[in-house]
Amino acid sequence: MTAPSPRFTASTQKRLRRLNLAASLPPVVLAAVVLVYTDARAWWHVAVLAPGAMAALVAFERWTAGDLGRFALPCAVVAAAVWPLGVLVTGSPNAYWGICAVGSLALRQVRRRRALVMAGLFSFVAVVGAMRLLVQRDDPGDVVGRYVLVPTVLTVVVTVLTVVGERFYDLIRELEQTREREAELAVVRERVRFASDLHDIQGHTLHVVKLKIALAQRLLDRDTVRVAKELRETYALVSDTIAQTKELAYAQRRLNLTAEIENAKNLFEAAGIRVRVTREAEVDTRVSELLGQVLRETTTNILRHAQAAQVQITLAGTGITIVNDGVTATGLPELRGLAALRQRVVDDGGEFSVEQRDGRFRTAAVFAPARADAAPTVAREDGR
Repeated sequence: MTAPSPRFTASTQKRLRRLNLAASLPPVVLAAVVLVYTDARAWWHVAVLAPGAMAALVAFERWTAGDLGRFALPCAVVAAAVWPLGVLVTGSPNAYWGICAVGSLALRQVRRRRALVMAGLFSFVAVVGAMRLLVQRDDPGDVVGRYVLVPTVLTVVVTVLTVVGERFYDLIRELEQTREREAELAVVRERVRFASDLHDIQGHTLHVVKLKIALAQRLLDRDTVRVAKELRETYALVSDTIAQTKELAYAQRRLNLTAEIENAKNLFEAAGIRVRVTREAEVDTRVSELLGQVLRETTTNILRHAQAAQVQITLAGTGITIVNDGVTATGLPELRGLAALRQRVVDDGGEFSVEQRDGRFRTAAVFAPARADAAPTVAREDGR
C-alpha cells in the first residue's frame, strides 16, 4: 500500500521542494555522472548504464515535488533492469546505484510490510551481484567484495539514511503546518477583534442615540431648548462614530479611558442614574485602552439590561471595577460582548470577572502589577 502524499499548502510545498533540490540534487547528479564515467569503458556501456542513473534522478526530482507515487514503479523497473545488465554485460560494480536510489525513495511510499520490502530490496542487490560469479570465476573474493558486499552495505546505509530523512521531512512538515495554523488563527483573532471593536462602537452609539431621541420626544412639548441640545449632541455623537469607524478600518483607533469615563457619566446622568467615580491610582497607559473598552461595554449593558439607580466606578493602578444596582434577573445574564472582552483581557495577561449578588452586578478587569504598576495616589472621588 502506498502512503498518502503529505498535505501541504502550495507555498509550503514550494519551499520544501527548493530546499531539497538545492541541498541534495547537485551531489546526486555529480554521483550519477562520476559512476557512469568510471564504469563505462566503451560508448555502448554508457547506453546501458545511463538509464539507471536517469531513473534515479527522475525519482529524486519527483520525490521533491511530492509526486513520486506515479513514477516509483517505472523508475524502479528501469533501475532494476540496469543492475543485472551491469553485472553480467558491462562488468560495472556501480550499476546498482540506480536501484539503490530509487528503491530507498520508493520505500517512503510503503506503509504496510515495509521491513519485508526492504529485505527484498537488499536481497535483490546481493543476489544480482553474486551473479557475477557466472562470468568471472578467477577471483571469487574480489567478486563478492565489489559486487555483493559493497553494493548491499551501501544500499542498506542509503536506505537507513532515507528513512531517517523521512522523519526529518515529517518534522519540517509539522512545523510548517503549525506555523500556517498559527497564521490562520492570528487572522481569525484579528477578525474577531475587529468585529468586537465594531460592535462596541456601533452598538454603544445606537443605544445612546435611542436614549437621546426618547428623551427629546418627552421634552418636545415643554423644553424645546433642551430638545435642540439633545439633537445637537446626537448629531455630534453620530459624526464621532463615523470617524471612529473610519479609524477602526484603518487601524488608527485608540480609546481614551478618561474620555470614556466622562462619556459614561454623561450617559448615566441622562438616564437618571447616579454615578460615582473613585480613582485610587492612575491607570497605566498600557492597559487604559482595554479598560476603556470594558467600561464602554459595561455601560451599554447597564443601560440596556438593568434598572439601575446608582453606579460605582472604581479605578485602581491595576484595573477597573464597575458595580451597579437594579439587577432583576435571578442568574447571570448571557452578555456576549463581555464574554468577548473576557477573552481579550485574558489574552493580554489580565483577569476578568463578573458577579451578581443582592441585586447588584459587579464587573472587574484586573492586570498584574508588572503590567500596570503605576505609583499609587491618594484616592479621590468624583460623584454627581
